Amino acid sequence: MKINESAENYLETILILSKRLPVVRSVDIAVELDFKKSSVSVAMKNLRENGYIIVSDAGFITLTEKGYEVADMIYERHTFLSGWLTALGIDENMAAKDACRMEHVISPESFAAIKNYVTKHGPA
Repeated sequence: MKINESAENYLETILILSKRLPVVRSVDIAVELDFKKSSVSVAMKNLRENGYIIVSDAGFITLTEKGYEVADMIYERHTFLSGWLTALGIDENMAAKDACRMEHVISPESFAAIKNYVTKHGPA
């Protein structure tokens, strides 16, 4: 199954929240993304049914191994690309917005090549 950008964003948000909070709940995701809780509930149902998350009886959301792999990949892309753009002189907010768009469409090969180049040569 090809995962869409929206699902990737939810998984990345769950990962980020899990680093900050003792437990992640739908309401935490809704607040973080400024979405309605009903929208988040539908998304969580889809992610659960496709094996990306587990939701406990208490409503705590945990990434499965499959969900963590996607979330970690997107989070790595986001942090690397936004850091790279910031190092190039792009405003931090604009860099974060651009990185959010780029992280979903860049191929694994292109991302690896950019990361390799920047690691060896610096941002510019």
